Amino acid sequence: MKLRSAPLEDWLRDYYFTAEIDISSSGVQSYSMAELRTFTGIEYSDLDALVFDDGYSLGTPKVREAIARRWGDGDPGKVMTTVGSGEAIWLVLTALLRPGDEVVVVQPGYHSLVELAVGLECTTRIWRLDFDRDWRPRLDELAELVTDRTRAIIVNFPQNPTGASVTEAELREIVAHAERVGAYLLWDGAFADLVHDSPALPDVSTLYDRGIGFNTFSKAFGLPGLRFGWCLGPADVLADCVRIRDYTTLHTAPLVELLALGVLEHAEAFLEPRLKQARANREIARDWAAAHPDLVAMTLPAGGVAAFPRLLGLADTYEFCENLFQQRGVLVIPGSCFGAAQHIRLGFGGSSEALVDGLDRMTDALRDERR
Repeated sequence: MKLRSAPLEDWLRDYYFTAEIDISSSGVQSYSMAELRTFTGIEYSDLDALVFDDGYSLGTPKVREAIARRWGDGDPGKVMTTVGSGEAIWLVLTALLRPGDEVVVVQPGYHSLVELAVGLECTTRIWRLDFDRDWRPRLDELAELVTDRTRAIIVNFPQNPTGASVTEAELREIVAHAERVGAYLLWDGAFADLVHDSPALPDVSTLYDRGIGFNTFSKAFGLPGLRFGWCLGPADVLADCVRIRDYTTLHTAPLVELLALGVLEHAEAFLEPRLKQARANREIARDWAAAHPDLVAMTLPAGGVAAFPRLLGLADTYEFCENLFQQRGVLVIPGSCFGAAQHIRLGFGGSSEALVDGLDRMTDALRDERR
């Protein structure tokens, strides 16, 4: 497999750790170990009792059971824990796809959900989201893209970077398009628990025998540094993933799974405060965009904690984003990292104070750009 560079990671690698104000992230504000231990009741004695043996190839049984109860159909045999959802996505795509396979992908989109298929020498067909249609996915366009040659459809709704989503009825229609040709439907549900105006969508693995759902602690749970993720899917696909994993990570670390089990057993303690914060911050972002229609045009995201506004008058936001960081200490993501150069990814999952300050500084920078 030969992979192209990931512009998003190249950008963050340079700026993430030194930003004064980060309003770029697609995840909620991160929790500390002290907060994790408070919410879960994990004691130092629990950590001291851990023996650093090797782990289970598919994950510790209790952890898989907890995931199956919350997101799956209750069957832990359909669950695999991984080093973030990125490993799960890589394992599944490597197990399922071969050179020449036809794969439907969404653009603009997160690089792992597009570039891995390209690196595996698949033929990608683009399901494009359009800013002029408020990023709403057109299911009639998907129907035209899916053919008898389609091996997989790869999506994530709520979507990164646009925040667009679908209704449950539309989810079931997407399932029907996959089912009519026997394609796998791979659904990145990283933002499944970060929805604002509608109920969370069911995991695709509960709706279709070739549906595979991915999820992570990195977005809604505020634990990106824990590097814990999972997938839900057919047992035979997970078995193929294990055979690939035997050459790489082997298993998820026992310490990570100990902490993850505590989080899963107290999930609402992590999710509810950050969702409340995200919804308040979404209103701040909405009001900011509404107050500056000469500078920015933004569709309010239905899910997640990132919007993908267009900065008016800029054909490419890359240089503006560089200057915003260098001169004003504010980190956002240029839209070219997602193939949409007129846009930026604006994150609103952090503190309200940082969001207001960052938006004020960006407004000043945009005004200066006009002078």
